[in-house]
Amino acid sequence: MARVKLDIPEEFEFSTEIPIRISDINYGGHLGNDAVLSLIHEARLRFFKKYGFTELDVDGFGLVLTDAVIIYKSVGFHGDILTVEVTREDFNKYGCDFVYRITNKETGKEVARAKTGIVFFDYDKKKVAKVPEKFKGI
Repeated sequence: MARVKLDIPEEFEFSTEIPIRISDINYGGHLGNDAVLSLIHEARLRFFKKYGFTELDVDGFGLVLTDAVIIYKSVGFHGDILTVEVTREDFNKYGCDFVYRITNKETGKEVARAKTGIVFFDYDKKKVAKVPEKFKGI
């Protein structure tokens, strides 16, 4: 099977630091693959908070994660501080992609890169919604 490739942009809209917690460590003693999805979720939450939104209220609409790709580049260990950069791209009528680059703050080494697709969702009507203009404009 061919390996998944993910090109990432040179510039990111947002950056945050997240320490690797003991609960992020797997039986091999390093950052677990399942924990990376949780870390990028936290970074995305912080991105929304910066602009006064939550994942359940972006100008009246929530969001739904539609897909995810994670590519591991190196190991991370308990106590490492990770810099998680976030940006948006590939907007369509109902959503966009979030792209993430995760690096070890101390060494600068890339730990992982990821991409998640989202669509906006009207939870009252139980259907997808158009991307809010306020979200496009940030």
